[in-house]
Amino acid sequence: MTSVDGVHIMGVDMTRIKRTYNLEDVTIRHVRELSAEYGVAQSQDAVVELAVERLYRESLDRSERERWAAAAADPAFVAEMREIAADLDGADPWPA
Repeated sequence: MTSVDGVHIMGVDMTRIKRTYNLEDVTIRHVRELSAEYGVAQSQDAVVELAVERLYRESLDRSERERWAAAAADPAFVAEMREIAADLDGADPWPA
């Protein structure tokens, strides 16, 4: 199930979409507890939004770490970075 509710707050259009998910009872209980008992967020929706945003950022961070690790293992990348670093070694210090 999906429904859309548009809200205008301080000049910014915020679109809220109502979705229905099938979650385990324990997950529902945890969301309720996080909101009502632990005050993690003001609503159950906000708890879910915080959790999803955190998981999203963690996934992006992990992906970025993996890309940097792969780059560090790439001889061509390492050589190019050394060349750039050598070119910058003689640059004027900032601020002058």
